[in-house]
Amino acid sequence: MGHFGKTRISVDELYHGIINHDRLMLSKAITLIESRRKDDITRGAELLDKIISHSGKSIRLGITGVPGVGKSSFIESFGSQLTQKGHRLAILSIDPSSSKSGGSILGDKTRMEQLSHDPNAYIRPSPAGQTLGGVNNKTRETILLCEAAGFDIIIVETVGVGQSETAVKDMVDCFLLLMLSGGGDELQGIKRGIMEMADIIAINKSDGDNVGASKQTKKILENAVHLFPPHEINWVVPVSLCSALTKHGITEIWDDINRFIALSQSENFFKHNRQIQNAHWYRQLVDEEIKHTYFDEEKRARYRQIEAKIIANEMGVRNGLRKLFES
Repeated sequence: MGHFGKTRISVDELYHGIINHDRLMLSKAITLIESRRKDDITRGAELLDKIISHSGKSIRLGITGVPGVGKSSFIESFGSQLTQKGHRLAILSIDPSSSKSGGSILGDKTRMEQLSHDPNAYIRPSPAGQTLGGVNNKTRETILLCEAAGFDIIIVETVGVGQSETAVKDMVDCFLLLMLSGGGDELQGIKRGIMEMADIIAINKSDGDNVGASKQTKKILENAVHLFPPHEINWVVPVSLCSALTKHGITEIWDDINRFIALSQSENFFKHNRQIQNAHWYRQLVDEEIKHTYFDEEKRARYRQIEAKIIANEMGVRNGLRKLFES
């Protein structure tokens, strides 16, 4: 993975390529940090240290929603409006299920036909075949590389639904939840926890025959929002209607995002939130590294034996923990 073609690109070349907005060098740098080879990991860490002062100057936006909500077409419409306004946009996806399905690496490119040909947009699918923790860490590093390459808006979208929302919420400044009209049923289908994470809620596909139902869902959601725990800043989660098809309501969502970011910055929440995210990321990596270095083959086998006894109810969990670390 780390040898790109015959000649190996130096960390310096990658660094200069990235800060000069060279997309090919950016792609190669991301491939480098996704590699699990020992020497690539060292070079990747060196590159990330070099670019860190060029990173952090973007709005990081998370987007999630139930399957069928029209996330790709929404991002296509939304993203095209942003690039027309002169923004440079990077779209990264987190898909913990791609390891199971072996999802097509080109899937993301074909999902967003227009943006994939837009010189001001950059689309990067999540690395296939990795655990959520792995994808999560690589995505955080990819955000930093994209920022250093001059992208001022980073969209991180979840492809799978479930555990990936929390991971995305933990790496973005603003979290947008896309929903469908349909009253109570759709609300049952999405976990309350995910709704409570949202900074902004938008009901997509609010066009044609759906308009009436969307307005009804909007009322239900606006009432529901008031029952959630209050936001860390003085913010009431807005619920809006949009249609990726007719482009209706897309600009208003961008206005909501800007209002949210401005309020976050004025209340010092923006910077504080990023600091907390960095500390959490560091702790997570330390935990993973400890597990990785502590569990050699022998300990893994012992771990599995004890686990089997706990499952079979032959040993208590606390006793199992004691036995594992005694060994």
